[in-house]
Amino acid sequence: MQPKATSVTSLLPDGREIIIETGRLAKQAHGSVIVRQGNCMLLATVVSSPEAKEGVDFLPLTVDYQEKFASSGRIPGSFFRREARPTEAEILVCRLIDRALRPIFPDDYHAEIQIQVTLISADKEVAPDSLAGLAASAAVSISDIPFNGPVSEVRVCRINGEYLVNPKISLLDDADIDLIVAGTARDILMVEGECDEVQERDMAEAIRIAHDAIKVQCQAQLELATKLGGVTKREYSHETHDEELREKVKRETYDKVYAVARRCNPNKQERKVGFKAVLDEFLATFSAEELAEKEKLIKKYYHDVEYDAMRDMILKERIRLDGRGLTDIRPIWSEVAYLPSAHGSALFTRGETQSLTTVTLGTKLDEQIIDQAMYQGTNNFMLHYNFPGFSTGEVKPNRGQSRREVGHGNLALRSLRQVMPGEDLNPYTIRIVSDILESNGSSSMATVCAGSMALMDAGIKIKSAVSGIAMGLITDGKGNFAVLSDILGDEDHLGDMDFKVTGTSKGICACQMDLKVDGLPYDILLQALEQARNGRLHILGEMNKTISAPAEDYKPHAPRIVKLRVAKEYIGAIIGPGGKIIQEIQRLTNTTITIEEINNEGHVEIASPDKECIEAALSRIKGIVTEPEVGEVYEGKVKTITTFGAFVEFMPGKDGLLHISEISNERLATMDGVFKEGDIVKVKLVEIDKKTGKYRLSRKVLLEKRPERVAPNPQ
Repeated sequence: MQPKATSVTSLLPDGREIIIETGRLAKQAHGSVIVRQGNCMLLATVVSSPEAKEGVDFLPLTVDYQEKFASSGRIPGSFFRREARPTEAEILVCRLIDRALRPIFPDDYHAEIQIQVTLISADKEVAPDSLAGLAASAAVSISDIPFNGPVSEVRVCRINGEYLVNPKISLLDDADIDLIVAGTARDILMVEGECDEVQERDMAEAIRIAHDAIKVQCQAQLELATKLGGVTKREYSHETHDEELREKVKRETYDKVYAVARRCNPNKQERKVGFKAVLDEFLATFSAEELAEKEKLIKKYYHDVEYDAMRDMILKERIRLDGRGLTDIRPIWSEVAYLPSAHGSALFTRGETQSLTTVTLGTKLDEQIIDQAMYQGTNNFMLHYNFPGFSTGEVKPNRGQSRREVGHGNLALRSLRQVMPGEDLNPYTIRIVSDILESNGSSSMATVCAGSMALMDAGIKIKSAVSGIAMGLITDGKGNFAVLSDILGDEDHLGDMDFKVTGTSKGICACQMDLKVDGLPYDILLQALEQARNGRLHILGEMNKTISAPAEDYKPHAPRIVKLRVAKEYIGAIIGPGGKIIQEIQRLTNTTITIEEINNEGHVEIASPDKECIEAALSRIKGIVTEPEVGEVYEGKVKTITTFGAFVEFMPGKDGLLHISEISNERLATMDGVFKEGDIVKVKLVEIDKKTGKYRLSRKVLLEKRPERVAPNPQ
């Protein structure tokens, strides 16, 4: 018997329906739903262990998102023809879900949670990432897992001046604002997206419109839980506390921690030593037996003291841990062309955060091939962000790219993509690599700054320089707050907000905001955006002292690329049978040549660091695609000598017969000694045979005729 489903329907602002259904699929999961818009269907499941593992004092939440190729009627293009490890696009959706839901679970719930969201049916006009957060939250909301939700996520775009929620995919190319916004019915929790140099109030308005839609979707989840008869959340007890010990730790260490914070030491490691000394002094008052029992709790309570003391110091003194004022930016120094062999490079240092970034220019052959359930194609602009352990003085094994590195790299890529020139000004495939050499906050923003400078050093004609800044927030829940510009790692860890904003002198290019508190009042959001704008402009000013415009030319060792278009029928002639001709041209001219058909035209790309090599390849290709004209004079090469004349290559790939009678004004009895193979000879095309297409050449028509001998008049 088919199980009966329970469902609710909510409406987007334009009237399109989103249906949330449960009760038919994955019923052994602790919570499962299907979210559907149009033909797009997402299956979301959640499972949580009954107990927390021993010693775990955090939330072990795992979020996975996968797009099944069958959802769009495709077979994976990989060797094994099955879904493999998550793509970067899937990882980014995982992060969107995780960052929206993680703050909403109770702080003292430590049992392992696994959320899986799967695209099981695709719709070419519905972006699944705008529904994934809603699906995940709905699954948790109807489960017995403790949760302070519901939450939801929507995409909001401004297209031709109009704000749209979850617009059709086909409209996204025209958007100058494209944000994913997450929140509860009361508060905004997360924002991520990109903009085309827009103003702060425009972005704030987009967030407000998104929140209105989020409220509707949160209400739908509550309605679904009510239809199910209400949801009883499980009871749990994962923490044991000693309130007397907690009070003792605070009483005996708070003033000392406050004093260390008040020293305003700009050196992170020295501050760390100072805080540890306070803890070590306190631990020394306990016996070994007492520490064996209480040390773990002591360290936990001491962390809480650090959290309170540092925040109190910032709110009361209006100064930072490193001595800066709330709006001050750390000292900046930078350098370009640091790496002589790279096509472009920049070293950007702000305080104790440093990025060494390179730009590599490649050809069409270097494009990234993308094979996803909803998209097939290529990508010619890449940015890779690396965060090794030594950047923070830690031992960390290199085990491949982390989700954090994918997310930070994507934020920088979206920022720089807004200022990239069009194809007519940039023929290259570009790879940017940011290696973080030091980190004390805002390493992704250092990547944006260094990436912008490295692009200019490489000679890429970007529209404008881009800088980035990370903003923080400290609140006390009583109306007192401090918005911090260019936050430190400690201020990120202990603060209530991490709000990264990138942009040019004209406006915002991208943003990423995560909130750790309930709510961000609109006036504080506007203050943070305005403070971020001033900080960005200051950083841009410092960057301009090093490089203020793209280099006039590419590096001498960078590849040069020439593009030309040819008629469609010549594509095969350039490639030749089995690629013989194009391979020969590349071998003889030491170039890299690609050709593809676009809009019934052949697009040819020739690349080489050597200008003469490019011109040689260009000449040969033009010879193939250019029609010889009768009456034109050509400089050719003798290819073959016969008894009746010579065959001369007068254009690349085109040979004509220079008959023995057309070589000289004088009659030649034999070809012996007249030419040798490889000789260069100037000839004129005198005829193209209409039936065979063969070419007839002449040399003698270019020679001066000897004057005829005139007999003297008889006397």
